[in-house]
Amino acid sequence: MFAEEKSGWRGYIEWEDYPKKKAEAAKILNSKEFSHSPEFQLVPLPKTNPVLIGERWKQYHDCLGLSEIVKDSWDIVQQEKPDLIHLLDFPYNGETRRDQLLGGKLTDNRYHFVRNHGGIPDIKEQAYELEIAGLVRKKIKLTLQELRDPLKFPQEQVTVTLQCSGTRRIEQVMQYPGDGDELINAPWGEGAMYVVLALVDFLISLWIDSSRGTAVYRGVPLKSVLKIACGGVLPECKHLEKNNVYNYAVSVPWRKVRRSEEVLLAWEMNGKPLPKVHGAPLRVIVTGYIGARSTKWVYKINALAEPSKGPVQQQEYLYYTSQIGKHNAKFSNGFSIQQMPVSSAIIYPEDKQTVIHDGKITLQGWSYSGGGNWVERVEVSPDGGSVWYAVPEEDLTEKHYHAWRLWKIDVPVDAEGWLEFCVRSWDSSNNTEPTFVRSTWNWDLHVTSSCHRIKIYSVNRTRSATAARLKELESRGIPFEPLTRPLEFPLETQEEYDAAVAKHPREPLN
Repeated sequence: MFAEEKSGWRGYIEWEDYPKKKAEAAKILNSKEFSHSPEFQLVPLPKTNPVLIGERWKQYHDCLGLSEIVKDSWDIVQQEKPDLIHLLDFPYNGETRRDQLLGGKLTDNRYHFVRNHGGIPDIKEQAYELEIAGLVRKKIKLTLQELRDPLKFPQEQVTVTLQCSGTRRIEQVMQYPGDGDELINAPWGEGAMYVVLALVDFLISLWIDSSRGTAVYRGVPLKSVLKIACGGVLPECKHLEKNNVYNYAVSVPWRKVRRSEEVLLAWEMNGKPLPKVHGAPLRVIVTGYIGARSTKWVYKINALAEPSKGPVQQQEYLYYTSQIGKHNAKFSNGFSIQQMPVSSAIIYPEDKQTVIHDGKITLQGWSYSGGGNWVERVEVSPDGGSVWYAVPEEDLTEKHYHAWRLWKIDVPVDAEGWLEFCVRSWDSSNNTEPTFVRSTWNWDLHVTSSCHRIKIYSVNRTRSATAARLKELESRGIPFEPLTRPLEFPLETQEEYDAAVAKHPREPLN
């Protein structure tokens, strides 16, 4: 019904250049009824994998004769990302597991999380070309081979953490629900740091962004390509718009592009060719900004006098005040999210975990700040935010201008029972995190940058009574967990009870 545009570009269907075709597709979509978004905020998330099923998104593709995109995308996921938490099966969204996230400073390509709002194209390198137009002195088209030629363009390598503005969204969802689109506002946890696609504008144009993962990218600075191949930009150019194969259009300011390696056209990730799901054969990397600006499968760049008027730039990734919601939200009363703030998360222990310890509890996690700021200090509190312990410098990974730091700390803990731990970071501009998630709530549930909090059940075996109970459990062959399972033996003998009450009577003597 709607043919692919170019040989060697499987899954690419252009809409914006063909108004009649776009109108026909819109007519078909408007004549159908589709499934509603599944409820996942006011009810518990399913414990299945995939967690959510993208029924309506599959229906959109099916009625346009594009069901092969759904099948091909899932096949690519199974080849490249079989071990992730499949948060949404289509458009595919996959979250990194905790052990994968802390496997090292760099996230293995297999474990980078994926955030998609549509299908995953398969573009052959030899068929690829990049078009640059708009307010440039010379409009051009470049092949991948030309871009990779070090005699034409200087190559750069940069370590970058890509973070979606939805990272840690689940904390807002669990306490203060907001917009419930299962794709645009997917319920990401602490492991969501990296990729996205979506149907917008009559449900036709697809878009992509990222959540969080750290990799070394190799490519050529966009600034260099504009200067060498295009002869530079015209004076009225203020923004650079990037388009991908799903008519996804977003822009970043020219002042950002001018900073050399901070906007990269990348073809390599951690020393290997880009995986298909991460934008092969070429993607944009924008350091320090939300992942939504790091366009995958880029094929066109336009130099503009103002920000992109694409739906994703104007209508998505907006930050509202807490007084804005379903009753009054507009595209114009939220501001566009660009640079990411400082944030952090505790990965181990997990929330509501029981920890048996000897006066210290070990915590591990990540900390990050965008906009070229780096994390200077990480602090952990065992009492909800009154007393803070700084992570020793030797227990933080090295500093980068555009990447996270992983950390580890042994926190002194004497108290037992339920305790609330939280973490906060300070960056090189002395920014830190709001204390509570309520302070960061917004209708689209973006940028959960408050202190990350977990509850731990503390069992301190340096205390004599606790040590005795643990020893008794061991002698009876009874595990301590699950915590809520009642003990299957009396808590004390009658003689022990009588002796205790005689020493400390329960009622006044007179």
